Amino acid sequence: MARLFGTNGVRGVVNQDMNSELALNLGKAIGTYYAKKKERPFIAIGTDARISNHMLKSACISGLLSVGCDVEDLGILPTPTLQYAVKEKNYDAGVIITASHNPPQFNGIKVVDGDGTELAKEQEEEIEDIYFSKNFRIVSWDKVGQLSSWDGAIELYINGILSKVDVESIRSANLHVVLDCGNGAGGVVAPELLRRLGCKLTTINCELDGLFRGRPSEPIPENLGELMKKVKEVNADLGVAQDGDADRAIFIDENGNYVFGDQSLTMVARYIVREKGGGTVVTPVSTSSALEDVVTREGGKVVYTKVGSPIVARVMKKLGAVFGGEENGGLIFPEHQYCRDSAMTIAKVLEILSKEGKKLSEIIRELPRYELVKLKTACPNEKKKEVLEKIKDIAKNENARKIDETDGVKIYTDDGWVLVRPSGTEPIFRIFAESKKRKRAEELASRYKGYVERFATGTS
Repeated sequence: MARLFGTNGVRGVVNQDMNSELALNLGKAIGTYYAKKKERPFIAIGTDARISNHMLKSACISGLLSVGCDVEDLGILPTPTLQYAVKEKNYDAGVIITASHNPPQFNGIKVVDGDGTELAKEQEEEIEDIYFSKNFRIVSWDKVGQLSSWDGAIELYINGILSKVDVESIRSANLHVVLDCGNGAGGVVAPELLRRLGCKLTTINCELDGLFRGRPSEPIPENLGELMKKVKEVNADLGVAQDGDADRAIFIDENGNYVFGDQSLTMVARYIVREKGGGTVVTPVSTSSALEDVVTREGGKVVYTKVGSPIVARVMKKLGAVFGGEENGGLIFPEHQYCRDSAMTIAKVLEILSKEGKKLSEIIRELPRYELVKLKTACPNEKKKEVLEKIKDIAKNENARKIDETDGVKIYTDDGWVLVRPSGTEPIFRIFAESKKRKRAEELASRYKGYVERFATGTS
């Protein structure tokens, strides 16, 4: 069967592969799926700040209404804000029009279930089956859904975060934060949240702009030069950058240095496990060993999953984990909600700084340091399985210390590890390698990239 959903919903270039007809029919398919569970589903819908949102939202709403769903429009808001509203206000599902960190010509549609979590693969496949077969529910004229709007989602969400952190401790620390929302949806939440937490606030790119004229939406080092410079210039305690739909947060220390996502993940995990006296932390197999080092030392344990935040969230829920997340700045706090949430992440990091009374750079220096190298290489989809089997054989012949097949093949050596995994959305393999020494990590990544290229082209 053809696939519509990728790793994070349905995405494409606007008016090419992501158009109003797709949004209309996907709305019908989503509504038909939820109508199997309830006669008249109540669906929340929202958007990020992209200029194509009105077109796609209107089409998707029309599709939902036409199959008998009632729809409530929550306006422009971060993805985790919509997820929180769905969970707290008892909608049957939610739809967010967003392409997260992708360039402005892209847009997408993501569906969340009634508990606010992203859909499982099986649910996506059922919606895809309805979409491609066009087996949509048909309702009579008097059963067509009704459209309403609600502007209370942001207030509900901010209050939810404030109830989960030590507000007084944060306020007493008088922290100065430079906030860069990247012209994305975070601009309608994060500035107000930080003001309520008593922070001195300097803002960059916090105005909504669907063209992302301030900076590209992905919060990687090369896109955050202005933020790094501003943190030093105004003598701030830290900087924070969000991606386009504000489910991920990246931090800059007081010296203007970029804090990588695996470092912030490890820092928060240490704090939470230490506070709770143990507990399970869930993360993908691609995460740095620093996390397991720290969590184990604090009396907790790490459980590894396939790559993808919905998978991490579901395993967390199943195991009753105290914390989880990915190395890209997407952290999940189960006491708040089972999804990546940048605003909750920001508030928790501020709590850590206020409680520990240390500078961000000092806390980062306390964490174990590993060198992580990421590479990718082309491979036809039809050859991925064969290539993976050959990589396993190579690992066995090289006397690997341990081989983990949770997601692709992760090969542990005496001084590091290398992960070789096929992309679920592109004809490529991704190679991650880690060691205490940069040169060794580069050597591992390069060697296994070479193996993949050799097997993919049949030159072995």
